[in-house]
Amino acid sequence: MPTLDSREPDDARALRVAHDGLILLALVGSTVHGLDLGGHDDRDELGVTIEPPEHLLGTRRFEHLVWRTQGPGRPSGAGDVDLTVYGLRRYCMLARKGSLTVLLPLFAEGDALIHVTPAGRELRTIAPWFATRRAGRALLGYLAAQRRRIADPGQVRERERVGDGYDGKYAMHALRIALQGEELLRTGRISLPVPEPWRGRIMAVRRGEVAAADALAAVDEAAARLESQLAVARVPEETDDERLNAWLARMYRDEWDRRDR
Repeated sequence: MPTLDSREPDDARALRVAHDGLILLALVGSTVHGLDLGGHDDRDELGVTIEPPEHLLGTRRFEHLVWRTQGPGRPSGAGDVDLTVYGLRRYCMLARKGSLTVLLPLFAEGDALIHVTPAGRELRTIAPWFATRRAGRALLGYLAAQRRRIADPGQVRERERVGDGYDGKYAMHALRIALQGEELLRTGRISLPVPEPWRGRIMAVRRGEVAAADALAAVDEAAARLESQLAVARVPEETDDERLNAWLARMYRDEWDRRDR
């Protein structure tokens, strides 16, 4: 976490809320997937905080904190930190929509799990609640958006251009989303880092060691597998909001009572 005096008063206040109630912080991004290029990627961290009552119920809401080494408007480079911390309620609202990035702290292990409290461990136990058909459809949408960018001359980013002119990072993420989405729907979990032999195949695509046509074909095959898994997955249509609401209310009450003691 950055120091509390590293920003202006409003930012320092948000940092304090994020810092004081932090229950979970984990590495996300290419590194936690095992798909980084070894020292060339920035460091993405994502956390969850239980905000105090006045920042959940009052006029001064805390939804999330974004803190970047480079500050606003400047791209992150190798070694830079991009930190996002969500309030617990906001975090769960995003998780129920099927964002894989948001879900990653629930599955991070080892050095990738930077900080976890008993409340954070309890949050990790409800990860299967977010494996739903709604999440599966959202993942298919994310995958399709990445697929459209892979070889589109107007979308390929020069710094990510590989092989015969496709965007290696878009292709990598498309394959990863399909693989992890299929696993989430099948098991309620995500394996981190990406297991072999998939990791090696995805890294070959990221480095441009396969032709653009073959990369696109691999993405299409992976998307078809995800769609097939969605068709047969024994998961609910939506997250059980009644159960989630009761859990959130208890978590906030317990944490606020603990702080008052």
